[in-house]
Amino acid sequence: MRDLFDRILENKGPLGKWASQAEGYFVFPKLEGPISNRMKFQGKEVITWSINDYLGLANLPEVKKVDGEAATEFGAAYPMGARMMSGHTDFHEQLEKELAEFVDKQSAYLLNFGYQGMVSAIDALVSKDDIIVYDVDSHACIIDGVRLHMGKRFTFKHNDIESLEKNLERATKMAEHTGGGILVISEGVFGMRGEQGKLKEIIELKKKYTFRLFVDDAHGFGTLGATGAGTGQEQGVQDGIDVYFATFAKSMAGIGAFIAADKEIIDYLKYNLRSQMFAKSLPMIYVKGALKRLDMLRTMPELKAKLWENVNALQNGLKDRGFNIGSTNTCVTPVYLNGSIPEAMALVKDLRENYGIFCSIVVYPVIPKGLILLRMIPTATHTMQDIEETLEAFSAIRDRLENGTYKRLSAAVAAAMGE
Repeated sequence: MRDLFDRILENKGPLGKWASQAEGYFVFPKLEGPISNRMKFQGKEVITWSINDYLGLANLPEVKKVDGEAATEFGAAYPMGARMMSGHTDFHEQLEKELAEFVDKQSAYLLNFGYQGMVSAIDALVSKDDIIVYDVDSHACIIDGVRLHMGKRFTFKHNDIESLEKNLERATKMAEHTGGGILVISEGVFGMRGEQGKLKEIIELKKKYTFRLFVDDAHGFGTLGATGAGTGQEQGVQDGIDVYFATFAKSMAGIGAFIAADKEIIDYLKYNLRSQMFAKSLPMIYVKGALKRLDMLRTMPELKAKLWENVNALQNGLKDRGFNIGSTNTCVTPVYLNGSIPEAMALVKDLRENYGIFCSIVVYPVIPKGLILLRMIPTATHTMQDIEETLEAFSAIRDRLENGTYKRLSAAVAAAMGE
């Protein structure tokens, strides 16, 4: 028998093994100053491309005013207790009503956190007799929710409708045996690739198969659709989404999330969603703040228009310079380069120290070995100057990557880590 911690001490995991080189810089970095297009990193001003404040609401005076007034009036604790017991208010109900109307669903229910809420919602929606079929590229919160499922689950290849149909055939045969139903899960926008889920094509399969569709639209809510109501609205299939989920942590620049569906389904979840039944209610600061932010989403279309002006300028500029940004059709802007993890570290350090550009770096195991993904999030606060400076910097670092500069700079790191 061995000590439980032996495994942890011997193997820190594919990312953890880089902690001594990466922590505080490449991972767990500290961005300081007001949330905006330019912030401070280690005392230097950088153009920030890693903040999910899509519409630029986070630091607007009118938003901060409402947040501050709510904090003064209610404090950080109110309401105390879980919604079911003592944490229910008229403002929670008002926000749920307005959210449901905004995304064209009968009813909605607030969640304290997106990750926690998604895990718990999947658990509540299915029984051991039901079958889950989900996109293999689904966010970690979906994967963790599926892991709680005591029944059968299948993955389909990313955005591959033929693969989905094959798995629906398998799931249908199994459901006939178990007596259960089928839940299909996709994202509205896949947060790494920036691709919209093929919701229209998935919903078309309802003509051949019996299933319900659950969509995580964290990155689509507020950014897609004529009014910003998300990917379902963008594709004209909102009615076909049976359970719609989105967070406040991106376009709404806050904390919390919500789930929307037919009234009967939300009523069921209110009494069976364990993460909300046994957790403190969303504090009033965030509820009042979300009401203000939602009102701005509805009444200030110029915010989304500015966002997309910046998205198009950045993405078109990258494509014009020959960069591979995959098949993104959303605000999420991935830039794919070839290189090792040590090269990625040297490249990102160069970007930050010498060009004043801060963006997120994604490497194995999130993406395949040999690839570097620089993930960029344009917002409504970025300027054309920000974009031009960034394009110039990316051209420079690509040249240095291709001529072996970063490979030479990273040789010592690679040798130290046994790469």
